[in-house]
Amino acid sequence: MKIMMFAHGGSLNRGCEAIVRSSTRIIKEKINGAKVYLASEKPQTDMVIPALDGIYDGSRSDIKRYSVPWLVAALQNKILQDESYALGLIEQKTINRIKDVDVCLSIGGDNYCYGEQPNWYEIDRRVKAQGKKLVLWGCSIGEEDMSERKLNDLKRFDLILARESLTYGMLKEKGLPNVKLCADPAFTMEQEELPLPDGWQEGNTIGINFSPLVWERNKRSREAVRELIHHILNTTDMTVALTPHVIYQGNNDYEVLTSFYNELKHSGRVILLPDHLTAVQYKGYIARMRFFIGARTHATIAAYSNCVPTMVLGYSVKSKGIAKDIFGEEKLVLGIDEISDSAKLIGHFEEMASEEAEIKSRLKSTIPRIKQMSYKAVEYLSELA
Repeated sequence: MKIMMFAHGGSLNRGCEAIVRSSTRIIKEKINGAKVYLASEKPQTDMVIPALDGIYDGSRSDIKRYSVPWLVAALQNKILQDESYALGLIEQKTINRIKDVDVCLSIGGDNYCYGEQPNWYEIDRRVKAQGKKLVLWGCSIGEEDMSERKLNDLKRFDLILARESLTYGMLKEKGLPNVKLCADPAFTMEQEELPLPDGWQEGNTIGINFSPLVWERNKRSREAVRELIHHILNTTDMTVALTPHVIYQGNNDYEVLTSFYNELKHSGRVILLPDHLTAVQYKGYIARMRFFIGARTHATIAAYSNCVPTMVLGYSVKSKGIAKDIFGEEKLVLGIDEISDSAKLIGHFEEMASEEAEIKSRLKSTIPRIKQMSYKAVEYLSELA
C-alpha cells in the first residue's frame, strides 16, 4: 500500500511533526510493505522524520497575473462561479502526486476547525476523480465548525477517523456512515531524553506551554497565565519549565514564553526550554515533569501519554474530547472564555495538585487503552486495501 499524507503545514509545529512521525511508524508496523510519503508546505522542516519514504514539496503555487491560466481561472470564476481550475493550479504540486499512490491521508487533525478549506476540498475532489482512496486521519471537528460545504466534502471520504468521541458523535449525527473512532496517533510516539538543564528539579518541575493562538483568541489570557505562574512560584517550591511546541514565525510559542522568562528568571526557579527541539525531544522533557499545563494539544498529549497530571488551556473540541475519553469527563480543561480568569486557572491548578495521586493512577489505567485506540486507526486503514 502506497500512502501519501497531505494537508501538512510543516514540522515547525511539533504537533504536526508528532502526527506524521507517529502515524508513519504505526502504519509501517501494522501494514506489511506499506510505503508512506508526505506532501508538505515546508518540506525542509520535515527532514527530522527519517521513517518517511519520501517528502514532496506540497507548497502552493502562484498563478502569474495576466497569464493565460490566470485569465482562464478568472473567467471561470466570474462566469461560472467555479474556482476549481484556479485551486487545481494552486495545489498542483500535491495533485500531481495523487496518481503515484493508493491512499491519500488528510492529516491536519484540527484543519477542519478553521472555517472553509476550499484548497483541500479541491484536492479531495481530485483524489476521488482519480479513483484513489481518501481518508481523514485523526480529526477533530466541532459542531460550530460545520457548514453545508464542509459536510459535502466530508461525504467524499472513504474513511473518517475521529480522534475523540465528541467529534465522532457529532459526525455520526450528521449522517456520515464512514466515521470510526480512534485516538490521536501521537499517544504512541517515542521520546528522546536529553540532559536536564540547570535548575531542573527531578520530580518537582512543572511544565507550562502557552501559545499566541490562545492569546489572540482571548486577549486577557496572557495576563491570567502570568498570574498563575506567579502563584506557583509563591506557593510551591517547584521549578517552572516554560515549554514551546510551535515555532512558526507569527505563531511562535517561544516568543511569548520568553517574555515570561525575562520577567521571572530572577527567581532562579524558571527555565526556558530551547526553540529548536524536535517533538520527541520535547516529549522527553515533558515525560520527566511532575505536572504540565499546556495550550498546544500535542504538548498535552505528550504529558498524558507519560501519565503526567495535565491541565489544558483549551480552545476547541479536541481538548474536551481527548480529556473526556481519558477521564470520562472534561477534567481540568478550561475553555477559551475561561482562561482569562486567573482565579479559575489557579483553582484548577490547586485541584490538579491536590488530586495528583488519583490523576496519575487514572492515567496509568487508561493510557494503555488510549494507545490501543491509536492503533485502531491503522486497522481501519488496512481494511481499505
